[in-house]
Amino acid sequence: QVQLVESGGGLVQAGGSLRLSCAGSGRTFSRSAMGWFRQAPGKEREFVAAITMSTSSTYYADSVKVRFTISRDNAKNTVYLQMNSLKPEDTAVYYCAADDSIVVLTTFPTKVDAWGQGTLVTVSS
Repeated sequence: QVQLVESGGGLVQAGGSLRLSCAGSGRTFSRSAMGWFRQAPGKEREFVAAITMSTSSTYYADSVKVRFTISRDNAKNTVYLQMNSLKPEDTAVYYCAADDSIVVLTTFPTKVDAWGQGTLVTVSS
């Protein structure tokens, strides 16, 4: 069974930065793509960013382009999300996700193979 463990969430003032990490392990972890989603109170879970583990192709939601950067370390089975210029509307629980298909990860989140437990990011104004 694949396990994803997020870390790095917390409280930050608007304009500040945070870096989230997601370490994958378990049943020969070798998912082709990993990414991040977020869910704010009262809202649906939404796609934030994704990366392919082989070519490092990256994908971003329009709302975070330029401000957020996703990267990966294949040797550690870890994906990072560097979040800069944070806004109060970025406040949410951030979830790590992994799947064999970047298409599923970016387009069909209900079919994503593995999820982390989530880490809370709170941006104060």
